[in-house]
Amino acid sequence: MGAEISAYFDAPTNTISYLVSDPSSGAAAVIDPVLDYVHANGRAWAASAQRILADIQAKELNVEWILETHAHADHLSAAPYIRAKTGAPIAIGAQIGKVQAHFAPLFACDDLSCAGTEFDRLLADGETLRLGTLDIEVLHTPGHTEACVSYRIGDAVFVGDTLFMPECGTARADFPGGDAATLYRSIRRILALPPETRLFMCHDYKSPERQEFAWETTVADQRERNIHIRDGVSEEAFVEMRTARDVTLAVPALLLPAIQVNIRAGRLPAAREGQRRFLQIPLTLAAELEGVDPGTA
Repeated sequence: MGAEISAYFDAPTNTISYLVSDPSSGAAAVIDPVLDYVHANGRAWAASAQRILADIQAKELNVEWILETHAHADHLSAAPYIRAKTGAPIAIGAQIGKVQAHFAPLFACDDLSCAGTEFDRLLADGETLRLGTLDIEVLHTPGHTEACVSYRIGDAVFVGDTLFMPECGTARADFPGGDAATLYRSIRRILALPPETRLFMCHDYKSPERQEFAWETTVADQRERNIHIRDGVSEEAFVEMRTARDVTLAVPALLLPAIQVNIRAGRLPAAREGQRRFLQIPLTLAAELEGVDPGTA
């Protein structure tokens, strides 16, 4: 018997989280959980995570892993909230320290380890985790970030931000440490799996050809139809396309709050005066403001 998979779509961030369980043992893993957050007023809450937890309780599951595919730039992680409710460890790719090192100076994170020790478990390529009677195989699939991993459970692979649905193509590769050629090779590794392998996306944005959100496809479908990396697209052509496309993309709306939280395994900043918590927003000043007293600018 294969894994039972439940998907949870978060409309504000176009993110899909997953609850994966072994029907024969009740062991479960949560993949890429989302913390509800509105940047305009700084409000955070856990309704999305509570939906997952309600299903866990209803199905009488035992959560053994909370798995992040990478340090997300488009939503805040709810991993610590689910960890507090279930006791399950938070795991991520072993290269997360490189991602932390890129962003630590931006947020003046002097206390950040840059070694990934904020997470409970760092996962190496080829490592296998047990989930009841099932195995979770870790595939290092960098390119979007240096630490991206995909999780293979039976005939299902949770690909994070390496791939989108065929109509939407592939993830950007212009974040610090990202690389389009590396992304190409990671995707081709996934697409070398058996054609019937099911692929589960972390995001979906619809498309002119498809007006319904979707997040499950197959290796065969991607190889035939993916607009960026179907069979016959060379690495050189992909890198040229990806590089040209990336310079046109806007910065993710939640990049600054998301990155500083997610490189800390989703932990929010500690409370300060009056029990308030504060996110940092680094400023980039135009040339005419350099050297000007902010109070008079």
